[in-house]
Amino acid sequence: MDLAILETGKPPPALQDRFELYPAMFEHLLGLKATSYDVQAGDYPDRPDAHAAYLVTGSAAGVYDDLPWIRPLEDFLRAVKGKAKLVGVCFGHQVMAEAFGGRVEKSIRGWGAGLQRYDIVVRAPWMDDTEAIDIPVSHQDQIVVQPPHTHILASSDFSPFGMLAYEDQPAISMQFHPEFEPAYAKALIESRFDRVPDPEAAIVSLDAPDDRARVAQWILNFLKS
Repeated sequence: MDLAILETGKPPPALQDRFELYPAMFEHLLGLKATSYDVQAGDYPDRPDAHAAYLVTGSAAGVYDDLPWIRPLEDFLRAVKGKAKLVGVCFGHQVMAEAFGGRVEKSIRGWGAGLQRYDIVVRAPWMDDTEAIDIPVSHQDQIVVQPPHTHILASSDFSPFGMLAYEDQPAISMQFHPEFEPAYAKALIESRFDRVPDPEAAIVSLDAPDDRARVAQWILNFLKS
């Protein structure tokens, strides 16, 4: 499978000696090798159709931040439209929304962390018949205006636009983090202990069974469809 990963961020420096970088996390999640591009450094394929699919990772940045690499990323995503499949995760979910007509803000709900449940709203053909998923999250930004030509696949009270499918292109995105193994998700909360509400409960929640493997299969099914 010809997948390229657009790397938009890295784990906090204090965690990088203990955990993989985000492209490697996705490779292990999906069980495949991918070509990675460091878009913060301006690294992109030569042309938008150079790969069959692109996956946009999470990042500590906000899509509204005045950073020199964010607008070029949005331009690239628009150039890819219709030429390759797109998958966005967390920041990737948000930057896709901004690129295609939605809006993202720092949420009044504050930080989301730990294992959260999302209800399935619409079942795409590449999904199974589950009614809800339990999946790691780590974010304080959210989509507040749904992009046009999308429908909601999964939603929660905390994150209403939790998973989107685009109707005018082969593209999906999700606010949650299927690539985060529990150990990394716990370490990330510990690194933000003074910012995350009820961090101890968030850490304990990650001991419960999760649906990371199910979501990984959804992504693979989408990429192969």
